[in-house]
Amino acid sequence: MNKSTVSTLMISTLLLNPQATAGMQDDPLLTMITIDQLEKRDTSTGHPLVWELQGWVGYDLHKLTFKTEGERVNSDTEGAELQLLYSRAITPYWDFQAGIRHDFKPEPTQNWAVIGFQGVAPYFFEIDASVFIGESGQTAFRFESEYEMMLTQRWVLSPEIEVNLYGENDEARGIGSGFSDMELGLRLRYEVRREFAPYIGINWERKFGNSADFSREEGKDANDLQVVLGIRAWF
Repeated sequence: MNKSTVSTLMISTLLLNPQATAGMQDDPLLTMITIDQLEKRDTSTGHPLVWELQGWVGYDLHKLTFKTEGERVNSDTEGAELQLLYSRAITPYWDFQAGIRHDFKPEPTQNWAVIGFQGVAPYFFEIDASVFIGESGQTAFRFESEYEMMLTQRWVLSPEIEVNLYGENDEARGIGSGFSDMELGLRLRYEVRREFAPYIGINWERKFGNSADFSREEGKDANDLQVVLGIRAWF
C-alpha cells in the first residue's frame, strides 16, 4: 500500500470518526449544528413553515447544547421554544442533559427547568426524552424517537414519533392535562451528500383530552394529516 493510499485512508478515518480526531488532538473543542427538520407542510388551515434543529459546542464528555423548534403560519409565529442545556456523556451512546427551556409562543411565555436523556437505544433507535418543571407547578414529559432505514446508499426512510404529557391544564396556552398530543411522521430523503438531504413525507398530528377540546374551541382541528417537503442538513 503506497503512502498516498495510506494518507487517504487516514484522512477518511478522521473525517468519519471525530472521536479519533479528538484523541489525536487531546480532546479539542468541537462544534456541530443539525437541522433535523426545515419544512413546509400542506394542511387544511394553510402552509406552515416548521423547524427543528439543535447544536452543541464542547468536548467529548462535556458540551453546551441548544435545541429549538417552532412553527410559523401566514407570517405569524404560532409556536417557538428554545432549550439551553448542559450535556454530559454517561456512556458511549447516551448523554444526560439538564438546563432551561423558554417558550416564546404560544403566549403567555413560559420558563421550564429541563432534565433529560438523549442517545441511541438498541437497534439504533434515536431517543430524546425530557422532563420539564415549569412555572406555577406545571410539569411535562416529552418523548421523541426516530429510526433510519437505509433503502440504498442515498435513499433513507425515517419514521418518527413525538408524544407530550402535562401535569395540569393550561387553558391560556391550549394545553390539557394528561396525554396531550402525539405526532407521527414518515419522511423519505435523498442524501445529495451526507451533510445535505431534501425529503418528502407525511405527518399526522393528534390532540387528546382537554387539549383537543381547547383546540376545537378555537376553531381548529384536533386531528390533522399533512404532506411535508423539506431539507435535513448538518455542519
